[in-house]
Amino acid sequence: MRTAALIPAAGAGTRLGQGPKAYVSVNGRSLLARSIDALRPHVDEVIVALPAGHTLPEEAGVRVIGGGATRQDTVHALLRATTAEVVLIHDAARPFLGAQTIRALLAAVPETGAATAALPVADTLVRATPGGEWGIPVLREGLWAVQTPQAFLRTLLLAAHELAVADGHAATDDAGLIARQGGAVRLVPGDARLFKVTTPADLPLAQAVARVWDAEDHA
Repeated sequence: MRTAALIPAAGAGTRLGQGPKAYVSVNGRSLLARSIDALRPHVDEVIVALPAGHTLPEEAGVRVIGGGATRQDTVHALLRATTAEVVLIHDAARPFLGAQTIRALLAAVPETGAATAALPVADTLVRATPGGEWGIPVLREGLWAVQTPQAFLRTLLLAAHELAVADGHAATDDAGLIARQGGAVRLVPGDARLFKVTTPADLPLAQAVARVWDAEDHA
C-alpha cells in the first residue's frame, strides 16, 4: 500500500514565542527538517502544511499545501491532498523520531486501521482542587501519554474527520477522532526523546538531545 507522511506545521508557535514553531532550529537544523528526514525513507510521499506565505525551499521532493485555521482543519486538508492508502500524521515539533517507532506503527495499521506512538505514564497524577491545591489522586495504572506519529488507513481517518466536521466536534489529536466513533487504536511504544517542543523551557533540552541524536545512527 502507498504510504504518505502528513505533517501539519501551520501553527503560529505562540507559546514558544519564536514565530512558526516548525522553523525553529536546534543544533543547526529546523524542527520541521528533522521530522521530514526521519519520515522520508519510510513513505512514498511527504506533504507538509505551512502557514500562509511560508515556503520550504530547502526540502526538495516535499509537497507543500496551506494550513487551516486549526490543527484539525489542517490535517483534514492534508488527508484530502493525498491518495495514499496509509498515512502517518506527525507533529513537526517532535523532531527526534526513530525508525523503529515508524516501522512499528506501519506494522500495526493493517491489524486495526489506526495506531499511535505512546508511553506509559510514569509520574504521580493528581486532580487539582479549584483553589489549585492537591486534590484527588489519579491512578496511573493503564494510563499512556499519547505522542505522534499516528498511523491510519486514510479512508478511515478521513471519514472520522468528516464526521467531526458535521458534528462540530474538536479533538486534540487524530486518534481521538477514531476512538470517538468506536474504532480501535493500537498503542505502540514510543520514545521518551519524542517529546514535543512547546515552550521556551523545552528548547535547552531539545538542543542537548539534538547534539547526541545527531551523533547516532537512527536507521
